[in-house]
Amino acid sequence: MRIVFLGPPGSGKGTQAQIVAKTRGIRQISTGDLLREAADRGTPAGLKAREYMEKGALVPDSIVIGLVREAISDTDQFILDGFPRNLEQAETLDGVLKEMNLPLDAIITIDVPLEKLVERLSGRLTCPECNAIYHTVYNPPRQKGLCDKCGKDLYQRADDTPAAITHRFETYKKQTAPLIQYYNKKGTLITVDGTKSIKEISADIRDIITRIEKDHGVQRSYPSG
Repeated sequence: MRIVFLGPPGSGKGTQAQIVAKTRGIRQISTGDLLREAADRGTPAGLKAREYMEKGALVPDSIVIGLVREAISDTDQFILDGFPRNLEQAETLDGVLKEMNLPLDAIITIDVPLEKLVERLSGRLTCPECNAIYHTVYNPPRQKGLCDKCGKDLYQRADDTPAAITHRFETYKKQTAPLIQYYNKKGTLITVDGTKSIKEISADIRDIITRIEKDHGVQRSYPSG
């Protein structure tokens, strides 16, 4: 199974990718993680990527694609989390996967309207020590303002204000609209209602993957939940 998860910031695509990776035993590939790992290892690509990240600039597609190619070179099943982000990346990725004879089975986009994203993200709280995530409504800490795990003061990220969320959403739409059309024409795009609960979205995605596997003649059983 080879899947791409797409969705605006706060859509829960990372969470759903983690759930599928765990229940299916499929590797989750996050380009953010790949870049950080390469930088920490001090690889040539990682050191080059670090130069861009330290400046707050976007890492060139050539570096990102190279890391993705390396990550999928030893597996035939994977989940790409939030990549590709634009049409150019999608076309390059398709070329790489064609060379490796690893076509994508599905592109799952989690659709959430702006007002819902503002509600979700503007209440998000982060621990600066252990990076645990909380929410003032959906997942509040046991003691207000303090992390349950390490007791540090929680804070709101600068990009989790309503104005910043709106800007990120509009940027995502601008970059991703051509990408959505691209995959829709290929017939591999599947849209999931991201306004539901995490459990409900997970169940919808599980049904989608099961249906794809059935169409491919794959018969497997997985743990529920």
